[in-house]
Amino acid sequence: MAGHEKNRNILLELVKQPDNSVCADCGAPDPDWASYKLGVFLCLNCSGIHRNLSSKVKSIKLDFWDDGLVEVMMASNGNAKACEVYEKAVPCYYYRPQRYDCIVLREQWIRAKYERLEFTGETKYPPPSYTTGFYKGLLWKKEKEGSQFNQRKFVLSEKEFTLTYYSKENEFKRPKAVIPIKDLNAVFQPKKIGHSHGLQLTYQNENHTRNLFVYHEKSEEIGTWFNCIRAARYAYLKTAYPTGRDEQLIPMITRNYLKEGFMEKTGPLQKETFKKRWFVLDSHNRKLLYYKSPLDATELGAIFIGPESNNYSVKECVPKFSIGNKWKCGVMVDTLERQYVFMCEEEKEQKEWLSALRQVLLRPMAPQDYGPCTAQRRKR
Repeated sequence: MAGHEKNRNILLELVKQPDNSVCADCGAPDPDWASYKLGVFLCLNCSGIHRNLSSKVKSIKLDFWDDGLVEVMMASNGNAKACEVYEKAVPCYYYRPQRYDCIVLREQWIRAKYERLEFTGETKYPPPSYTTGFYKGLLWKKEKEGSQFNQRKFVLSEKEFTLTYYSKENEFKRPKAVIPIKDLNAVFQPKKIGHSHGLQLTYQNENHTRNLFVYHEKSEEIGTWFNCIRAARYAYLKTAYPTGRDEQLIPMITRNYLKEGFMEKTGPLQKETFKKRWFVLDSHNRKLLYYKSPLDATELGAIFIGPESNNYSVKECVPKFSIGNKWKCGVMVDTLERQYVFMCEEEKEQKEWLSALRQVLLRPMAPQDYGPCTAQRRKR
């Protein structure tokens, strides 16, 4: 028992070291698991993925560690040494998951590092698909109308900066759409799409934002698509902004939306009946988009959110509004043209929307924010 306590204390000291104090794979603080096969310290979520890879994992605090295993952890030099080996040559555009990212992103990052050894710097044959500048395959895509998903062929070309998809598998027939990489965004949406590998593709189509919802049954395949898109986006950005530094360009490759969820909105006169709409706050474009439902192909309307310095504002509606027999929590957005009032079911949602909108208000205008994108569209 004394030996068990001694070994536990040694591990607790090791995990306090700066490189070991966060998860080796997702950066979550205070990891309390470890892989003694790899000599790394992990969070609970990532340890579960390692266990599925047959990596030997134990809880630092709850499991028994014998002297031999503790010696392995001491000799391994922890997360820093593993990073030198397994992350030696990670492409700058390859997505490194964070603690709150979906499981498919974290799983494929871990498999790429330790199972497929993609980042050790050794030449791979065949090379990883995201390094070739071209990728094609079948994805299940939601139809524009209705809820049905059908297989469609997609072709990604870094040379042409396009993502093309076809209604039929034969790519020699006319494509259904040719999407410029310039405006393309990709974000995993497993809960929204209803599939653990669900990916949302978004691009500008004339004056609208167009959404495609796709998935693949294999997690490696959808992960490959995601990083192929990121590689193509990075190549485009390097061409569009030749003097841009990687630290400036990498956050622009793909992005998560700042906030999504249902609110209720009224019409321009604020006298119309409140209707439930799905809202998406895209901080990159400074737009609050709204849809009839979460999986709509195009938005009903968009509201440009300018900076506070240009007299845009957001505030809580006081007092709370009563709609029907329910009390609602209000959010008011004041733009240069008019005021918008939205209603949330709960105070928690109201505070989250207020916080997200204020983040956009406090960000200064970028050069690309000036121009046609500032036009506000009012629809249903």
